[in-house]
Amino acid sequence: MDANIQKYIAFVKTVEFKSFTKAAEQLAYAQSSVSKMIADLENEWHLSLLERSRNGVELTSDGLKVLPYVRKIVDDFMQMQDSINEINEIKTGIIRIGTFSSVATHWMPNIIKAFQKDYPNIEYELLTGDYDEIENWLKDGRVDCGFLRLPTQGKFDTIFLEDDRLAVVLPKNHPLAKKELIEPNDLNGQPFMLLEHGGKTEISEFLEEYNLHPKIKFTTWDDYAIMSMAESGQGIAILPRLILKRIPYDIEIRDLSVLAQRKIGLALRSQSSASSAVKRFIDYLKYRNGQNGGDFCGNE
Repeated sequence: MDANIQKYIAFVKTVEFKSFTKAAEQLAYAQSSVSKMIADLENEWHLSLLERSRNGVELTSDGLKVLPYVRKIVDDFMQMQDSINEINEIKTGIIRIGTFSSVATHWMPNIIKAFQKDYPNIEYELLTGDYDEIENWLKDGRVDCGFLRLPTQGKFDTIFLEDDRLAVVLPKNHPLAKKELIEPNDLNGQPFMLLEHGGKTEISEFLEEYNLHPKIKFTTWDDYAIMSMAESGQGIAILPRLILKRIPYDIEIRDLSVLAQRKIGLALRSQSSASSAVKRFIDYLKYRNGQNGGDFCGNE
């Protein structure tokens, strides 16, 4: 630290505490060092800055006049140090992200690739799970932020990213594949694979909302297992559109005749107390969403 800045800080702290001793304790200096720094300023400026009284150390009239300028220099220096620390933290930080499979597969590679252009030394830890697991990781501090369906069950700071429509997945040559749009009642009685693990998902809620009763053959949180089973003719399913991009399975995909979707967002315990690296990551996600006109995926 520059010697003059040290002297300015010592002067400000002595005024705040009205004591050379308390200022020295706060700054982890010897009392004699603080006294000498104040004396050096007085000699350099040809001014008397402080005087002793029964109430401790008091400002002189000259000290009163120069204090606002010295305080501003100290405040500006502290803000500069905060910025330097933030830049260094961003350059070397780590971001721990909870995510579900469709985001991990179709969003994260492009997000990280673009973000690393500006922040090449940021490290990432991705944990993949279901909505409940991601929320628990957030609560426990296991991850810094997490992609989730909105609204969340727990109380988090959230940022909306995109609406993800639900679609019906069918085996080839299934009778319903002849239809352009699938009516909710078309699902009644059909062999069905349910995407769920632990708590309810948007798919279970859709079935309940329309009072639908397909024949649920098995339940899993593995999107690709469901698509593979559909390909082999084991039944039909409803999956979010995001996971149905660039799939290797020979299946039919049809939209529902009614609007059914999930809202995808980013959640964290507190945006204000997030690390600098995480805050920059959030800013990037917001910018990306704005650049795509509210379509978070854009044309990717």
